[in-house]
Amino acid sequence: MDLNEHKPKAIDLSHHLSNVSKARKTSPLKGLQRYLGREGMVQMAGGLPSPAYFPFSELSAEGLVPDSFPLSSTTSSSSAFSWLFRLFQSSETKEKTTHLTIPKYPVNPNDLNLAVSLQYGLAKGLPQLQKILDEFVLKVYKPAYVDSVTLIHAGNTDGWYKCVQTFCNPGDGVLVSEWTYPSAIASMAPYNVKPVAVPMDGQGMSSVGLRKVLSEWDESAIGMPRPGLMYIVPVGQNPTGTTMCVERKREIYDICVEFDVLIAEDDPYYFLQEGPYVHKTERSASVQFNSDEEYLSHLAPSFLSIDYQGRVIRLDSFSKTVSPGCRLGWFTCNPIFAERLERQGETSTQAPCGFGQSLVTALLLNWGYDGYVRWLRALGSQYQLRRNFILDCLGDEFHLKLDYETSGVWSGCDIFRAYDKAPGDATFNEKHAVFKPMFSLVPPTSGMFIWLQLHLDNHPSFDGDEETLEMQLWVDLAEAGVLFAPGWMFSAKESNTDAPGNGHFRMSFSNAEFEDMKKAIATFGEVIRKFFEKH
Repeated sequence: MDLNEHKPKAIDLSHHLSNVSKARKTSPLKGLQRYLGREGMVQMAGGLPSPAYFPFSELSAEGLVPDSFPLSSTTSSSSAFSWLFRLFQSSETKEKTTHLTIPKYPVNPNDLNLAVSLQYGLAKGLPQLQKILDEFVLKVYKPAYVDSVTLIHAGNTDGWYKCVQTFCNPGDGVLVSEWTYPSAIASMAPYNVKPVAVPMDGQGMSSVGLRKVLSEWDESAIGMPRPGLMYIVPVGQNPTGTTMCVERKREIYDICVEFDVLIAEDDPYYFLQEGPYVHKTERSASVQFNSDEEYLSHLAPSFLSIDYQGRVIRLDSFSKTVSPGCRLGWFTCNPIFAERLERQGETSTQAPCGFGQSLVTALLLNWGYDGYVRWLRALGSQYQLRRNFILDCLGDEFHLKLDYETSGVWSGCDIFRAYDKAPGDATFNEKHAVFKPMFSLVPPTSGMFIWLQLHLDNHPSFDGDEETLEMQLWVDLAEAGVLFAPGWMFSAKESNTDAPGNGHFRMSFSNAEFEDMKKAIATFGEVIRKFFEKH
């Protein structure tokens, strides 16, 4: 079955290229590489060190097998705290591995080898890895046009930096969610590219808010051209943890077509889709899928699946599915953009690190497509277990009262408002409880984070300065040994609150051991109670 049958080609969107990008030429040295593969060619043009002098005879590693972890999370967060614990158990439960070896020289011409991967190489990455990614993108994301191209980069932060240079001129604006990834904004700032905040609701960026921003844009009054580029994290939105459904993506995509806006889809948490949170008293076994295809169809589709024009630049990363230290990811975009991004890579990163490319490629060749999908399925279950555990801890420490939010970032969501419990009482006692909530949260459906909205206007000494109170509480927590991310750093607006009196913390559940998370929530409870008693 041809997955590209009846699909259109990408349209010409080259008018979105920045002046710098248009000026890029093929690197003189890289331009010679098309001759290197010719049989009998003696290479004496480039300054390539001889592989004989590479101090590595081969590269070996023990990779985990794809079915190292279960496909479903445990039904109780108190049992088998974490798969990490199994790494330190008896030899009978020792992790299963598969041996990976990458020789310096290939036996067959197309074999993965260090003579090529550790040499100066193509900016688009190792051919063996590109082939793997081409198949993966076609089967998993299903681009809606026929000529999409994959191009390897050094992680999504590097990929976004390249997007800024490729599509933005100084003085331009980029559409972003009102709360967003801080490094995305920091990458823009040195080039005098400004974030343009779009309101959010319970699914992330609001399509209603986006249309309002674009339709009411007044270039003369604002002093900036209407933005032609959007930066968006649609799954496990950083920092709020929301997941955007395909209907919302269609609404946003259609608006971007109407106003001629490109979409940079930064999606590192795509396979950490954990589903709705269910209270531990009602929790049963995780949803089971009969096949990889059923599992993949259950995931929120990528913008690529509705992109029939080629206006989406998708950023994927191995940072959350293999490891951050491999510094490896890839673009999926139309051929014109891929060529310009490759030209940029030739004179910046040149190519991602050969060691990282070699090991990841060897691992994926060993696993195969089915093995990698099996690994990804298990990862989602493990993060679901972590998400459930930390929310269970919050439910044990505070009285979480279920409510429904009708406005603001969480409009349309079931929301938990956190109240104090009576001392020594395991249940909410209205005779002793603080009647005003200390914070609110919406359980994330994807990703690694819980976004806490602090009700600082309920603090006894609140005088309209929520930013100072936010940092006072943050310092109190840090001094007590718990480090959350302060909310101000995620704001794309001049004012870092979505309503007066609100502060925010981002709490990560991705790395700490389970006992440490439990201790941290207990400490958080002690600190925030004392904080709200201050006068």
